[in-house]
Amino acid sequence: MTAPVVHSLREQIREHIVEGIVSGRWQPGERIVERRIATELEVSQTPVREALRELESLRLIESAPNKGVRVRNLTAADLEESYPVRAGLEAIAAELAAERLAQDCSALEPHVLALYEADGNADGTAQVRHTVGFHRELVRAADNSVLLHTWEGLGIEVFTALSIRWLGTVQQSYAEEHEELVQAFRRRDPAIAELVKAHVLGCAPRA
Repeated sequence: MTAPVVHSLREQIREHIVEGIVSGRWQPGERIVERRIATELEVSQTPVREALRELESLRLIESAPNKGVRVRNLTAADLEESYPVRAGLEAIAAELAAERLAQDCSALEPHVLALYEADGNADGTAQVRHTVGFHRELVRAADNSVLLHTWEGLGIEVFTALSIRWLGTVQQSYAEEHEELVQAFRRRDPAIAELVKAHVLGCAPRA
């Protein structure tokens, strides 16, 4: 039985801020007030500051002396930059994980099933959650902590959410595309790394 994922306070705050940006609560150029968020969520300002610092490192927000923290005016081109890097990392992960996933794809399958439901309901939130979940399990299967840490550092959840829900990037079928990857792993497709790379690049927003 898989243990439930427990998010740290900083991660919960980060998700709250990202959701606010994606939903339009905070518009590009608008100031995000650290103290106001802390009061709203009934937390201290320290984890809020940490979450904001992390989002700044992902270039989602920007800060300037005497101007505070503001939402960056991101374009599709800005979001697209991370995808070639992510595609390269996931291609490496696919090669390292190929034999393991050929024998057991059980970590990937629940996300595919959930994506069929999300596609049917046009549920953007669930599409983001399970798309990211699928790819995280793929990278975890490579059993390489450096690779996983580097992949996590790209802020996959943030950019997937913005690409799907903010810019309206839509795949033909999230579920079918991911099921095709599962089938490729099962049949030990020798081109699996290229298939994964092409899939990730195909998810990038178009400038």
